[in-house]
Amino acid sequence: MHPSTSPRWLRAAEARLDDLRSVLDQRTDPAACPHAARLLGHVPVYDCESLRTQLGQGVDFRPSLMAEWAWVWEEGPGILVLQGAVASTVVDAVTARFKEIIERERGDSRGDHFAKAGANDRVWNALEKLCLADPTSFARYYANDMLALASEAWLGPAYQITSQVNNVRPGGAAQTPHRDYHLGFCSAEQAEQFPAHVHRLSPMLTLQGAVAHVDMPLESGPTLYLPHSQKYAHGYLVADREEFRQHFAQHRVQLPLAKGDAVFFNPALLHAAGENRSSDIQRMANLLQVSSAFGRAMEAVDRDRMTRALYPQLLALGGEGVLNRAELDRVVAASAEGYAFPTNLDRDPPLGGLAPESPQAVVRRALHEGWSPDRLSAWMDAAAQKRLT
Repeated sequence: MHPSTSPRWLRAAEARLDDLRSVLDQRTDPAACPHAARLLGHVPVYDCESLRTQLGQGVDFRPSLMAEWAWVWEEGPGILVLQGAVASTVVDAVTARFKEIIERERGDSRGDHFAKAGANDRVWNALEKLCLADPTSFARYYANDMLALASEAWLGPAYQITSQVNNVRPGGAAQTPHRDYHLGFCSAEQAEQFPAHVHRLSPMLTLQGAVAHVDMPLESGPTLYLPHSQKYAHGYLVADREEFRQHFAQHRVQLPLAKGDAVFFNPALLHAAGENRSSDIQRMANLLQVSSAFGRAMEAVDRDRMTRALYPQLLALGGEGVLNRAELDRVVAASAEGYAFPTNLDRDPPLGGLAPESPQAVVRRALHEGWSPDRLSAWMDAAAQKRLT
């Protein structure tokens, strides 16, 4: 049951295309991003060589630049491009490692969030895999000043990086337009359960980025973006609405990238990887998802052990009618892990959905279907193995 309709809750049925159009009528003010080299389709483009020179000349430039980027992501178009962010020699060394990983993993069943499984080469947890395969190349790559500056500008210090490689082969189809993690990985029905202020907060917890590992002309299908769409209040509720998809297709921008360029954007920006119409370009990008240090609980809790101890009692209390289903759900919410992430997406891919099933969802289903404690324990054993790197 949905909470009652009020300004504190957002409903998919209330999402209007005209409201999105009003948001998109905004234009990027060049005066608000004075450090950009130019605007391309309302998107500020920064010359990293020039930025590095200015960063070395005075202490005041760094906070000014970070404030400008934060404005771009929150109040401006929601996206910026950093030309020449990573040196080509550094990119090439890491690309070679990524290709080795892709060849080693090819043939495995790999789900994808917003594209058909198998339509491209996806390397989950590329961060750890690169670190273990080639620590030196990892160090040279992530010692990068621009990647760190962008991450800190949005999230402050103590951020955490994860990365996934996406290699779209010639003929690879486009993704459907979407928002990203966290609420972007919920269905509209699930996202409706979160109050409106959580819809506003979710984008503040992550920064999305991508480093081009090859030159990406338009025919190779670089990502499509809808500038300013991160400010649309109902944006997490419209991914499956055809009229919104059509509007996206008609008004999106597409930015060609050179090898070593980086793009950073607000995760609430509507976007989609484009179709690779080229005959010979393997469009490889390292997708960076940078998370806030504050997205964690203060105490370490062994929810797996709690669930195993509680489940037989919950099964009995429910069977005897001592606790009704709503009451059982509340106990599950207070004990079992409610989030599917973080997980190992190699072993636990989002097949058939945007995210794997959470432990809370499984425990609730087990109670409803009357699983034995041994059956639930076996599922939990298998789930724990899937989450290991």
